[in-house]
Amino acid sequence: MHFAHSGRSADKSDWQTMQEHSLAVARLARDRAKPIGLDRAAYVAGLLHDLGKYTKQFQIKLTGKNIRVDHSTSGAAAVLELVGTNAHDKLMAQLIAYSILGHHAGLPNRSGEDSSFDRRIDDLKGDALRVPDEVWRSELPIDARQLFPSGWTPASDPEERKFQFAFMARMIFSCLVDADFRDTEDFYGKLDGRHKDRTWPFLPDSLATLIPTFDAHMSDFPVVGELNRLRAKILVHVRAKAAETPGLFTLTVPTGGGKTLASLGFALDHAKVHGHRRIIYAIPFTSIIDQTAAIFKDVLGEQYILEHHSAIDDDKTDRWERDWNSRDKLKLAIEDWAAPVVVTTNVQFFESLFAARTSRARKLHNIAGSVIILDEAQTIPRPLLIPCLRVLRELVRNYGCTIVLCTATQPAVDETKLKDGLPLAGRELAPDPLALSEALRRADIVRAGDMSNGDLVAVLRGVHQALVIVNSRKHALELYEQAKAAELDGLVHLTTRMCAAHRRQILTDVRSRLKDGSSHCRVIATSLIEAGVDVDFPRVWRAEAGLDQIVQAAGRCNREGRKPRADSVVTIFAAPDYPPPQEIKGLIGDLTRANGPEVDLLSLPAVEKYFEEVYWRLGDRLDDKKILEKFGTSGSPSQTLRTEFAFRDAAQCFRMIDSGMEPVIVPFDQHAKKAVDELGIPEISSGQLLRKLQTYVVQVPPKARDLLLRNGHVAFVRPDLRGDQFAVLQTASLYNEDVGLLWDDGAYLAAENSII
Repeated sequence: MHFAHSGRSADKSDWQTMQEHSLAVARLARDRAKPIGLDRAAYVAGLLHDLGKYTKQFQIKLTGKNIRVDHSTSGAAAVLELVGTNAHDKLMAQLIAYSILGHHAGLPNRSGEDSSFDRRIDDLKGDALRVPDEVWRSELPIDARQLFPSGWTPASDPEERKFQFAFMARMIFSCLVDADFRDTEDFYGKLDGRHKDRTWPFLPDSLATLIPTFDAHMSDFPVVGELNRLRAKILVHVRAKAAETPGLFTLTVPTGGGKTLASLGFALDHAKVHGHRRIIYAIPFTSIIDQTAAIFKDVLGEQYILEHHSAIDDDKTDRWERDWNSRDKLKLAIEDWAAPVVVTTNVQFFESLFAARTSRARKLHNIAGSVIILDEAQTIPRPLLIPCLRVLRELVRNYGCTIVLCTATQPAVDETKLKDGLPLAGRELAPDPLALSEALRRADIVRAGDMSNGDLVAVLRGVHQALVIVNSRKHALELYEQAKAAELDGLVHLTTRMCAAHRRQILTDVRSRLKDGSSHCRVIATSLIEAGVDVDFPRVWRAEAGLDQIVQAAGRCNREGRKPRADSVVTIFAAPDYPPPQEIKGLIGDLTRANGPEVDLLSLPAVEKYFEEVYWRLGDRLDDKKILEKFGTSGSPSQTLRTEFAFRDAAQCFRMIDSGMEPVIVPFDQHAKKAVDELGIPEISSGQLLRKLQTYVVQVPPKARDLLLRNGHVAFVRPDLRGDQFAVLQTASLYNEDVGLLWDDGAYLAAENSII
């Protein structure tokens, strides 16, 4: 008898057999893939994924001997040999083989490195680790025919079809990985007597409760005043569109028009009509994910909402995971996005769609069949825009998704304006965006030319409530320090030097002061406050930037329309002492070329001209990392199509935030301190602790973190259990209540220089 996982009993009576595990994973993978038509392929992947465990070497390893055994390659080689001459089945065999090869170490490249698809298959030929058919065929009956999904829609462009095949491989991979994790988790959970039911409510079954709950919540809002009446009108109009054919939509509503709740109402109604399995709300910045998740929890109930940040990258978790045994791997509570409503970041959403790693790719099959709301769609990084549009189009075409591009500044990504754009004509959900833009206009923009920090301090002295937004943490800190020296009352600093939990406290206090009206509240912030943060200032100053950022900044001015428009001014200024980053400098030039000084920058035509100018200038750089070129094929589709997919290279290049920063966890409050203490408890998973600590992270330059680590101000907590995943601040004095983490504090750096 051959075993997949060891138990506790010496007579092996509680061990899991290969047949039990392989059949269980095959069935689970099939069930996950059935809604997307890949059930036959996923079943074969599950059946063969651990074929190498039939070897004598692996059976010895299970007894406790510390040897490395490649148990993935045998299954990949087997599926390539099992299929017949049918061209479609031969293609599908390759996609399945990628998945099997990657189900522990991640999806490989086809060629090149030692761990590539070709190298591993070639090395197995004639190897003693190869598993003869007679060893496993009687236990694992297999039919490797008719694997290609029926009803699949190919793109008309042959180049796009290559991407489609690669994405199909990712979906098979996702189903396999999630099934393998789940069966292994169930086996050890039952063995250890700690099995837990982690089943989420199913969205289609919950809508009979969720929609009346949403209706009741919205009915509590008094429809008093012009702004609230307009919000109610938008909501009714958007929800009335729910019966339209699933696919791509835009929702163009100015800031303050209630688009967050309007899009949620549409998603609930649309899911009811068309049977979507979940709602995914993707947000560009971690600074507002808590705010949005809190709104949804308040409206629908906490038990329906999964909040998934990406503040701590799971790269290190994956590398550490590969050195653990199977039981320890279960400590990783990797999210599979099975919740009815998922609130996440664009980083987590898009990087998962291009991921090679098991942890991020595990959720992909649960993205299929979703209503996806992309909040602030204009923030999709331009160097990755075309790959992002390509994957959105494929989710709609073959994976049952509806996608809503939701923003006040709709990017010009319609196929009539952008090559490789989206079919968006006639798919607007809002009632008359041009009229809404004027009706919801609550501020005007003026240009002030150059302004020094001294100039900004002087204008702040003349207003008791104001917001200043600049382009860098350095500028924000130095302006704050100068304003503090000038003894301005109600001064607030807000940047990513602070952890999200701290920023949440600050914003609560800011909202309270703004609501009071008479309290001083002068906020100096970076752009993190722009997109979707619910604050309402009478005056705003914004350092020069792209038009989309300027419009977002204007959305923080007179947001609720309580003051006359004439008194609500957004002042755009140049900061000669703080040159903008190169990317923002380019966008400032685009704005100048697209719209002259007399143009109303808050008008929709101005926004459209601006984005067209940006995309025209960037051209091929809208796929700057050449992501799409990493998914090639060769040969004839009617005979043998050879895939040339570089999954690992694509994943490494696809970075939504290529900042090069490293996380430091700040034990900011008792909740964070408790979670840090729990890092020493082996029974608590790294995944659970990561989620607890994700709002306590500050990203710092790598050299600064290395210096902090070297001198004991930051330390990896329990590296024996957690690897180098959790770098925790040890010197509390380096975290300032006013300005956050001062890794570049002058006195600190001087002391460090004297030590070095």
